[in-house]
Amino acid sequence: MRWLRYALWPAGLAFGVAAERIGQPYRIIFDAATGFALLFLGLVSWSRRPGSRAGPIMSAAGFAWFLGTLWAPAVFLVRGPLAHLLLSYPGGRLPSRLERVAVGVAYVYAAVDAVAGNSYATIVFAFGLVALSARRYMVAAGPERRARLAALAAAVAFGLVLVAGAIAGLAGVGAGSVVLVLYDLTVCFIAVGLFADLLWGRWAQAAVIGLVVDLGEPAAGGALRDRLAQALGDPTLVLGYWLPEQGRYVDEAGRPVELPAGDAGRAVTPVEEDGRPLAVLVHDPAVLDDPALPSAVGSAARLAVSNARLQAEVSTRVGEVEASRRRIVEASDEQRARLERELREGGERRLARVAGLLAGCGEPLAEVRAGVDAARAELREFARGMHPATLTEHGLRASVGELAERSPIPVEMVVPAERFPPAIEAAAYFVCAESLTNVAKHAEASQVHIGITAGNRRLTVVVADDGVGGADPSRSSGLRGLSDRIEALGGSLTVDSPPGGGTRVVAELPCA
Repeated sequence: MRWLRYALWPAGLAFGVAAERIGQPYRIIFDAATGFALLFLGLVSWSRRPGSRAGPIMSAAGFAWFLGTLWAPAVFLVRGPLAHLLLSYPGGRLPSRLERVAVGVAYVYAAVDAVAGNSYATIVFAFGLVALSARRYMVAAGPERRARLAALAAAVAFGLVLVAGAIAGLAGVGAGSVVLVLYDLTVCFIAVGLFADLLWGRWAQAAVIGLVVDLGEPAAGGALRDRLAQALGDPTLVLGYWLPEQGRYVDEAGRPVELPAGDAGRAVTPVEEDGRPLAVLVHDPAVLDDPALPSAVGSAARLAVSNARLQAEVSTRVGEVEASRRRIVEASDEQRARLERELREGGERRLARVAGLLAGCGEPLAEVRAGVDAARAELREFARGMHPATLTEHGLRASVGELAERSPIPVEMVVPAERFPPAIEAAAYFVCAESLTNVAKHAEASQVHIGITAGNRRLTVVVADDGVGGADPSRSSGLRGLSDRIEALGGSLTVDSPPGGGTRVVAELPCA
């Protein structure tokens, strides 16, 4: 295609000069300046941005302009490629059927002299062009949306001059020459403005800056491919990660990514780090047609991929720490249960045997027997506080029932009979035990309600009293210890205790 671009330079020059000499338009300077601006700026854009079709379309508008100068029935023909340029800028592609149909209608309108010369049809054409340009601006994203702003401004200017000419014709005010000059200047400025925006517009650099900020934000949601696609304005973008052990690219779901071979409609931008492949972007060529943009986007993508991998590593480490905390809690519960069994089956059993022997020794040893019985009771209570045997053997309902029976304050309870993982049952039990202890000591309550429910893979424990409230969890070492235990298991503990409004302790534990 390079030879065609080179050939069009002399061909366009010769055609433009011939058209101006033969056609001899009234405003020859404005006419020639506008035609050559469209023609030659389009060719330069085509050379500098070969991935964009905006340059060829602008050049086609220049040839159509000179054809209209040379042949009067084609005077409105330039409006077709101009509408095409404005609706497809900056890539020169029409993404939806609506725009393709609209551009087709624009070419038909411009080619039929009787229609294009009709003032009412021209007004409809102008409003339709502006409306579709505004729609394209609204639905665009990333750098395309920033570029579409220039096209929208050009469409508004072109529409205004068309409507002004149509209204002047309908009103018969005789402003034809002024409107024609404004028309020429407007089209010329559109060519210059879009050319400058296409080559030196700041939207590409702004896109990269926005891309770096967006991809570097850990809290930003969505998959990396989706965020890249939105930032670049290419919904068809494919992101592949390089797997050196397999020697291929895969997407975020682990599916193989096939690179296009010889497909002019797709471009491939590799992302490397220290000469090693890291990832690859498969995208619309027009998205990264700025020569400086692929490198910048590659750097941004490299940062994003590295950031994503770092976050994955951190998440893995956090998961390992949480698993370690959970294992510590479970090991602590197992140790407490083992000590409880040893005390119950060892020391307490021996004391029971001594008490039995003392029972037949008469009055002199009655005081010693009473002391042994008291020691047995204290040992039993100590062992129950470490880890109740009832919890291990019969579950939450029975063990919380024992707590309710020993409580000096009436307790109403709703506890399921089903069993849960040992660490979860232990945590729920100790929430109830600590809460009842605090109620007995500080709450001045008349009743306590304990509710334990399971649902949505969570076990929820609620202990509520009607006491004086005002509890401060930060000053309770028991509640702080419970909070650490529950968080280590992946749950949460909250305490709501307004003064005079009672206290409500809520623990949520994963039970899947």
